[in-house]
Amino acid sequence: MRIAILYASVHHKNTEKLVKAISEKYPDITLIDTTKALMISLVGYDLVGIASGIYYGNFHKSIYTFITKNLPERLKVFLMYTCGSDRPSYVENMKQFLAQKNASVVGVFSCKGFDTFGPFKLVGGLCKGHPTEQEIEEAVQFAEKTIEQNMTISI
Repeated sequence: MRIAILYASVHHKNTEKLVKAISEKYPDITLIDTTKALMISLVGYDLVGIASGIYYGNFHKSIYTFITKNLPERLKVFLMYTCGSDRPSYVENMKQFLAQKNASVVGVFSCKGFDTFGPFKLVGGLCKGHPTEQEIEEAVQFAEKTIEQNMTISI
């Protein structure tokens, strides 16, 4: 089974901590930093993770650009995000965007992430110390469960 995780983790590397922990458990997973990579074919992948911090209420803009150019139709995807405060709209926006590619969202994981955006910087930020070791382990467990539930054999 071929798996890739597209990610954008800009300010405090909250999301990167999650995806790096997952790749330690699953070294065959391809990690793609969408803030650096422009064109990478995802044809032949069975499952793609999309992971990001939340910026202005959405996944990072590089994720949207990368998906538009590179995500094949009808792919299974799972979503992961870190944020200072969680809102259901973060996932709904991405699900609507993925619907244009007829992608199937097979799971969602979120956890707190250290946030110093805008006025939060004045008070030292929100969610200091996040993601915690426990939250990172929960992300790995989520990935493990999602991979097992969507196991297919690549030929």
